[in-house]
Amino acid sequence: MASERADELYRALIERRYPKELCSEIAYKYLNTDYTATRMLGYLYRMTEPPAVEVVVDEMIAILSDREQLIKKKESEHAQAVISEIYREGL
Repeated sequence: MASERADELYRALIERRYPKELCSEIAYKYLNTDYTATRMLGYLYRMTEPPAVEVVVDEMIAILSDREQLIKKKESEHAQAVISEIYREGL
């Protein structure tokens, strides 16, 4: 089930006349979370002219890369919190 943001992203891409297959892939396969869809919507809404397909795909890749870095950071923070707890309280 797609989020409302993913649906909004799909409609925004369609309105800018990108190919339907690309719109579907971007909105429902790659940027289907509220976080990633909102980031792409912000990018699209700032553009006065619809960017070329290649530019939109580049932005999608950048958003996914940022998301991966955020996930790794959160995992690292969680692991560090567990280690700190073990040091404080012991096994």
